[in-house]
Amino acid sequence: MLLCAMLVLSACGGAAGTNNGVNQKPAGNQTSNSQSAGKEANQGAEQQSRTIKHALGETVIEGVPQRVVVLEWSIAEDVLALGVQPVGMADIKGMQKWVKVPVEIGSDVVDIGVRNAPDMELLTSLEPDLIIGLDRNLETSYEAMSSIAPTIAYQPYPVEDGRDQYDAMVDTFNEIADILGKKDEAAAVMKQLDDTYAAAKAKITEAGKLDAPFVLAMGYSNQDAVVFRLSTDNALAVKVLEHIGLKNAHKPEKTEVYGFTTADVEALPALQDANFLHIIQDDDNVIENQLKNNAVWKSLNFVKENRVYGLGGDVWPYGGPLSSQILAQKAADLLTK
Repeated sequence: MLLCAMLVLSACGGAAGTNNGVNQKPAGNQTSNSQSAGKEANQGAEQQSRTIKHALGETVIEGVPQRVVVLEWSIAEDVLALGVQPVGMADIKGMQKWVKVPVEIGSDVVDIGVRNAPDMELLTSLEPDLIIGLDRNLETSYEAMSSIAPTIAYQPYPVEDGRDQYDAMVDTFNEIADILGKKDEAAAVMKQLDDTYAAAKAKITEAGKLDAPFVLAMGYSNQDAVVFRLSTDNALAVKVLEHIGLKNAHKPEKTEVYGFTTADVEALPALQDANFLHIIQDDDNVIENQLKNNAVWKSLNFVKENRVYGLGGDVWPYGGPLSSQILAQKAADLLTK
């Protein structure tokens, strides 16, 4: 009987960690699916109960959640960066188009539909033990989601003094890591991000570009008109670029809660002495399609002096630490080549 008991314990221990083959670079450790996450993540936490305060209320979480559903790309990025594959995720194809991160979404992750209105029946069938989204994903469905599983809503646009979108990103990432029992993995990801900043800043400094002014614009077309989102100082992406020694040139007259000013090409002459960094999709290239022969565009100093830098359509300025790392690397590479 003693021998049998030892064999059973040995078998349970051998099944503790599984690898689903995802290449999880940032944390440098094995990636596990939330459906079969290792028991080691639960050690000392199986009976733990805690209350998480969030944007839409308070949620009690028992133990370490294993079956996680994510409703927003930034949250999906956080979970993936920690080495966890969610059981369900909203708008997988959209994320794959717009968000470049060095972690693949597992083939068994179920797409539950659009971010603000997922398929509730499908979501329920996944039997999640945690649902995570942003307040805008959950403002009309929070009670319904909470009846399925503990639900947490984050606010990425803080309005209190002294905090910006970058602070919110870091706080959200670290809290999710704590909830999922992945604090060590989170520390490794943030260490790699800090190392990326240091290397990028050294590169910028060596090239004589320290404190160089920039404007970061997301460009797209709206009924054939060109629209730019010009990032403001409270934007996450601007804080990333400040970490590598650059300075934002766009100073709007009013505070932009969402971190950008919506403008057209007529707003650019005031910024023409800065370096123009842009995020534009290849299938909606407003520079090549609408502005190539535009008189205002052609007259801008950064156009005439070849200081227009395309970051790529899949650099996501509203993401987490992985997106921040990619943005920092690309910006430094483009400005110093």
